[in-house]
Amino acid sequence: MQREELIQALEGIVGADRVVTEKQAVLDAAKDYIGYRRYQRDDGCNMAPVAACVVRVADTAQVAEVLKFLNENNIDVVPRTGGSSVTRGLEPVEGGVILDGSDMNEILEINEEDMYVTARCGTPLEYMEKTLNEKGCTAGHFPQSLPLAQVGGLLATRSIGQLSTLYGGIEDLVIGLEAVLADGSVIRIKNVPRRSAGPDLRHLFIGSEGMIGFITEATLKIFKYTPETRWMKGYVMKGMQNGLDFIHEIMREGYRPAVVRLHDPVEVQEVLKIDAPEGMALVLLMCEGPARVTKAIGEGIEEIAGHYEVQDLGARPVEIWLQTRNNASYEMDLPTFHDMGAVIDTCEISANWSVIGKIYDAVMKRLPEEIPTLILCGGHSSHSYMQGTNIYFEFGFSVTEGVEQAEREYMHVISVIMEETLRYGGSIAHHHGSGKYRTAWMDQEHGSSYPLMYKLKEALDPKMILNKGVILK
Repeated sequence: MQREELIQALEGIVGADRVVTEKQAVLDAAKDYIGYRRYQRDDGCNMAPVAACVVRVADTAQVAEVLKFLNENNIDVVPRTGGSSVTRGLEPVEGGVILDGSDMNEILEINEEDMYVTARCGTPLEYMEKTLNEKGCTAGHFPQSLPLAQVGGLLATRSIGQLSTLYGGIEDLVIGLEAVLADGSVIRIKNVPRRSAGPDLRHLFIGSEGMIGFITEATLKIFKYTPETRWMKGYVMKGMQNGLDFIHEIMREGYRPAVVRLHDPVEVQEVLKIDAPEGMALVLLMCEGPARVTKAIGEGIEEIAGHYEVQDLGARPVEIWLQTRNNASYEMDLPTFHDMGAVIDTCEISANWSVIGKIYDAVMKRLPEEIPTLILCGGHSSHSYMQGTNIYFEFGFSVTEGVEQAEREYMHVISVIMEETLRYGGSIAHHHGSGKYRTAWMDQEHGSSYPLMYKLKEALDPKMILNKGVILK
């Protein structure tokens, strides 16, 4: 189908005002914040494929009609809401359609008896959280992308928030949802606290990155909002492994502080810029909830800290982090180091306690040896569990040879992180979604279960129109 014919047909479904064709607006809708795409070419053009248009749907009925039409005509489509992807998850197939649910922005219900909130996919997380706070509640979900994130994208990428040790990831918060399949079928999964009636179908869509359906609505748990009862503490200690051991003991003893973060010496000095002794790792801890519970957790952590050679910095480092934790999202589109000849980015993985320190050490050893232009190499742990934790690697390198070098060296860095993570049995993606740049390692990530992904795709999107390139090769 020719572009003009496609646009005309889509305008007939949703109205001309909801089909965006202006070149820059189409490029902006496909914008992904992955590091090497942010490094600009000399001509300033976007390096990603270009979609035919963007369709800004108004409701579930329009999503269903548009998907049915695109499916019948074998036209590729990328689902989109907040646009904060950092993994090439939003990049379209050349000439395909971007289906944008950002206008589906509405909180449908806040149920304070059953403790849940229902919202459409385009509802901004920051707005929803503010609205809940006014009622003395919280969703408990605070990703760094909070200023940009919208509900649909949180589910699609299997998002996690900075207070996850207490509240869990998005998969722990979702009670029910609504989604539209490639053929236009609308699927609803009702809101109940738990069920034992077959496989949990919510998880077909949570983390699917739009490859099997478009999430149009979600119902999330809510909690009582009690920031006034917080306990906060920062500790410094020598070495990343000592910090991992400290956190491991906190988790093993059954404590669940809201925030458990460990920053290596590079991040302490270069990223956080917190006044701490040079060469020391920094642990940030915060508890919140009922005052008596918070007090007990804080006392338990202080007792565990006595098992280690730590320096107590008090609450101030945590207060600084709370004030600055989302700055990166507010600065996404401002001129940065990417415009000054450098690429800076992150990559997050997870693994069990027995190997996470080995992965960190192996990556820290290989990157300086293999990337001669490296200017930054550090990392932190920000989401911990009884079984293990994540490492959020932060890296940067200078670009002297243009965009080809930027992409080549970026993927070299990613290859090192993927290889070492897989070598030790970890997971290559913890919370940003896998996007399209991790797809090459998906068969190693999933092993014998990987063919099941293809069977799901064949059953739910047999014409393969939804977000090609994510998860499946």
